Order: sequence, then structure tokens, then C-alpha cells
Amino acid sequence: MLADVGALALSLIAMRLTLRPPSPERTFGYVRLEILAALANGATLLLISGCLVWEAWGRIGAPQEIDGPLMMGVAGVGLVVNVVGAGLLHAHAHDNLNVRGAYLHVLGDLLGSIGAIGAGGLILLTGWTPIDAIVSVLIAGLILLGAWRLVSEATAVLLEMAPPHVDMKGVLEDLRSIPDLDDIHDLHVWTLTSGFVALSGHGVLKDPTGHQRVLDEIRDRMDQRGIGHVTFQLEPERLHQIERPDQPRV
Repeated sequence: MLADVGALALSLIAMRLTLRPPSPERTFGYVRLEILAALANGATLLLISGCLVWEAWGRIGAPQEIDGPLMMGVAGVGLVVNVVGAGLLHAHAHDNLNVRGAYLHVLGDLLGSIGAIGAGGLILLTGWTPIDAIVSVLIAGLILLGAWRLVSEATAVLLEMAPPHVDMKGVLEDLRSIPDLDDIHDLHVWTLTSGFVALSGHGVLKDPTGHQRVLDEIRDRMDQRGIGHVTFQLEPERLHQIERPDQPRV
């Protein structure tokens, strides 16, 4: 529970700090703190899952006496609290990595409460205490899967990899199909933070008089692909040939 409170506090602090305006030194502000918070929460979940499996493994070999009614009572209170918490976080858990990190912590507790109630009931009926450890391993496995995905996605953002929902081949085809735009190069697409996808690139403009038209079309097409922050440099064809005489066209 202490880990969960810490996870929620970390997520909340990160969200509050991201509201600070950019500065000359931090031109994007603190928006990446949400990704760092998600990574920290995901790593904590991995650690907690490992500790649960380790503890459960020891108890499978050496079962301990368990007070079934007390176990079910505590788990029941935890279930109510975690259902409320999960309900509050669920709506934004799919589109924000920071919120997802907090949600997974709460969801892990929710699953733990359900498992503890079920295990407590079986212990009352059968007296078979190893079920507690077995249920713990199963729950830890579910938490591990979600935590690993969270850590992987946060790491991909920090490495500035192309977002999985962006079809890079389709992006390049869209740009190449724009009239008067040629030789697309230095093309990069990355996620700055949840919901903030950026693109930068260079292209050769055959007709300088169409500069604004081409830029507008680039922005419109990228916006349709969910890329809202576009920085694109258009180079005159004559200048491009002088600066890069031996570069093959893309």
C-alpha cells in the first residue's frame, strides 16, 4: 500500500509539474516528467512482482497458518478502495502513460484483493493454505505483463522511437505525393509525451512560389495521422543541388 501511495503521489506531482510554462532553458517545459514517472512506476511494479513471486515461492514450500476471516475482511476493504481508485483512473489510462502507471498500481491491488478473498474462502472451506501463495504468483504474473509493457513504451518514448500508431511508410508516401515536393530526407517522428507527437524533416521544393501551399498541405496530411507538431524545412531545388551534388534522391 505504501508503494501504491508513492506511485499515485509521483504521478500527481509529475502532472502538476508539466503545467509549468516553458523557459529559455527548458523549451518544452517539463512535459517529459510524465514519461519518467511512468518509467519509475513501471520499474517499481516489476520489482514488486518479483518480490511477490519470491515470497510466494517460499510459502509454497513452507505453508504458514493463515487467518481466513481476517484475510477476507482486510481484502474486502481493500477491494472497495481499489475499485473506486481504478474507476477514477481508468478513463485516461489508455492515452496517458503516467496515468497508466498509477492505474496499474491500483489495478494490481484490486486483483490482489480479489485473489485474497478467493483464497481466504478456499482456506475456510478446505484448510489448504498453499492456495494463498499460488494465487499470489498468478496475480504477480498479470502485474508483470502490464508493467513490462509500460516500461517498454516509456523507454521507447525516451529513445525517441517512432510511435507504434504512426505508419512511417504511409507518412513518407503522403509526403512524396504532394505536388512540387521532392527528395524527402532527415525525416523524424517521435513522441515528446503522451498525446504529443512531433515530426521534423527536409524536402526539396521544385517551385518556390508554392512554398506556403506545400507547408499547409504537409501540416494537413500529418494532422490526419495524429501528428500535431510539424517542423518541415523546404529547400529550393537549385540550392539543394549545389549543397548535395553527390547525394542520391530518395
